[in-house]
Amino acid sequence: MGSLSSPVLVVVFAAAAVATWIAGTALSKTTDFIDRRFGLGEALGGVILLAIAGTLPEIAITVSAVSAGHLGLAAGNLIGGIAVQTMVLVLCDAAASKTQSLTYLVGSLIPVLEGLLVVFVVGIVLMGSLLPQSTSIGPLSPASIGIVVAWLAGVYSINGARKAPKWKIEAPGSRPGRRSRRAPKAVETPSWMTRSTATALLVFAAACVVTLVSGVVLEVAGSHLADRANINGVIFGATVLSVATALPEISSGIAAVRIGDNELAVADIFGGNSFQVVLFFVADLIAGKPVLPSSGHANSWLAILGILLTVVYAWAVVIRHERAYFRLGIASYLALVLFGLGVAGLVVVHA
Repeated sequence: MGSLSSPVLVVVFAAAAVATWIAGTALSKTTDFIDRRFGLGEALGGVILLAIAGTLPEIAITVSAVSAGHLGLAAGNLIGGIAVQTMVLVLCDAAASKTQSLTYLVGSLIPVLEGLLVVFVVGIVLMGSLLPQSTSIGPLSPASIGIVVAWLAGVYSINGARKAPKWKIEAPGSRPGRRSRRAPKAVETPSWMTRSTATALLVFAAACVVTLVSGVVLEVAGSHLADRANINGVIFGATVLSVATALPEISSGIAAVRIGDNELAVADIFGGNSFQVVLFFVADLIAGKPVLPSSGHANSWLAILGILLTVVYAWAVVIRHERAYFRLGIASYLALVLFGLGVAGLVVVHA
């Protein structure tokens, strides 16, 4: 692919991004159906399977980038992707209601627990980045192992809280929608992709293949474009590449709030973000050494930005400021300011 001209590479990158969007949308629809059909989300193994399905672009990019020795690009995509995907909530906020903020409509503390898990595992990422590369257990960083353990324990406890909460809350005016993907949608639109279990499984498998191939193309084409434009791999992975891989979340998030699944829209973003850094475990295995210690100051900056954005939305879910201004709640405006400052600061930190 390196022999292609830059304009052709841009077209290839854009085509892979579109393919990721289409395949991601198909994955979202068929995952809902398969989850309800087999009750996957009832068990921890099912939750893990569904999390993997939702992060296939990141998995493909991580494997491809680390295999090619582009550790900075892989780390930037995983860590920077948290901040970018959290910003999807701005678009969800705009689509949820003209007069009420998304965080007001959520009316549940489950997304707050999901957000706390993001903060916890990203905190481990920051600690892992400070460890010397010689500190390892075989090819694995202790932090990568810690992230996996923390994520599994966190998901297990959140599932328990979702199924049997030990507290009750009142949120007048909220419209959380479905509490779980296992519940049928309030407005179930028939689709050829889910007309039968066999069809859904076939589409799911095909979408997985397309997503994986597109992810590899995005990484290879993106790496060449970044080199030719003299853009650091960390910055490219955290911005352009992260936006491309966030396209499925944009599609599914907007679709969710439009049918009233406001709680799921927020919880899905936080849930995907917490699982994303689990992929450092995979990156270590492929690289044969800890990847986090080589992530650099830029990725640490991005990790902190991801934490700040997560805290803003988790705080807003608890505070429940109702009014939306020009379709956005206060949390979304604060997130836009923080993200803008974060991207500007990234240039300074990298310099």
